[in-house]
Amino acid sequence: MAGGLRATRGTLAPVAVKTAPHPGFPTDLQPQLCALLTQAPGVSHVVERVYAHRASHVPALAALGADVHAAGPRVTIRGPRRLIGATVRGTDIRAAAALVLAALAARGRTELRGVAHLRRGYADLPGVLRALGAHINEEDE
Repeated sequence: MAGGLRATRGTLAPVAVKTAPHPGFPTDLQPQLCALLTQAPGVSHVVERVYAHRASHVPALAALGADVHAAGPRVTIRGPRRLIGATVRGTDIRAAAALVLAALAARGRTELRGVAHLRRGYADLPGVLRALGAHINEEDE
């Protein structure tokens, strides 16, 4: 597929990751990786070495049913966990994106607050996700 990207579903596995400046694992993707790892069997560890306050997504993932805990710079995720819809808030653009991913994996309805972060960072994310089959309704906050 020239000039494009092909994504296929594979088997998830637990990982141990440490964020780092380029060319290392980007801190900006750490929350989204944590959301994905809620579905991987086993125990994963994500260590934040760039931005000390990056774990704002952890309480919201836990509210969705994830077995996720932050202790200092380390986030530990045990999976896979069946996520259940809940009302959660994205505290920044990265956390909000992670919660969208978790909501897509969750059973039931998830209400995501703090979507202004997503609107400023992603062009028509709800439309893109709808085109992929997601059921998304937008309401003003």
